[in-house]
Amino acid sequence: MRPAPLTTSTSGVGPCAPVVLVAHGSRDPRAAEATRALARAVSAARPGGVVLPSWLDHTEPGPTTVLRDLAAAGHSEAVLVPLLLTAAYHRRVDVPAAVAAARETAPELTVRVTEVLGPADGVVDARLLAGLRRRLAEAGPGGIDALVLAAAGTRDPRARASVGRVAAALAGELAVPCRVSYASAAPPGAGAAVTRLRSAGARRVAVAGYFLAPGLFHDAVVSAAREAGAVAVSGPLTDAPELAELVLRRVHEAARL
Repeated sequence: MRPAPLTTSTSGVGPCAPVVLVAHGSRDPRAAEATRALARAVSAARPGGVVLPSWLDHTEPGPTTVLRDLAAAGHSEAVLVPLLLTAAYHRRVDVPAAVAAARETAPELTVRVTEVLGPADGVVDARLLAGLRRRLAEAGPGGIDALVLAAAGTRDPRARASVGRVAAALAGELAVPCRVSYASAAPPGAGAAVTRLRSAGARRVAVAGYFLAPGLFHDAVVSAAREAGAVAVSGPLTDAPELAELVLRRVHEAARL
């Protein structure tokens, strides 16, 4: 079952409500810059709208602060978009807690929380797949006969299942086998996944990075995959045009609820 949208009222928000992007956060400054770049891309695709970045950890401001500032500036509603690829702990716990904290001092602010950017109700959005394919093409693997989808990792079995749905969708679009790997929390790692595919007969194995921003996990995937013989490893989605379109799609879906 998908997480229920959070709101301070039973009505949806307006189409021009401020949008607050909420990223996980990282000690790596490249990650924060990737979130800011995505916010700029979404803003450019939404002329006249307010689009603000925030982070759950390591980088300021947090979503609670941004929501409180919006209320103080006179806004009565906002849409909060979790920049997450699975609906795991951060979507189920951290994001609702941030909204609840903002409501304590700004009960008049209606906040609608959207779905994450990964599969919603089991559906893999075509924009997400297009962004992953863009980054893979940019990595220049040429012809491939197998693919690894490398994700950050989670202990949540439902979240891992959603990553598997993305891998299956990519396999269908590219007409090659696609296996999942994780940088943490669950096996196999990227290197092991590449090795298994090569042992099964694949000669040109590429790795698609299932990450929104650069950082330690993606760096580890790149290193392990190349050592195992991958022909290419794609970069994080960052501010890919398709990702900005997906953010706006989530905003529009929330406005209709």
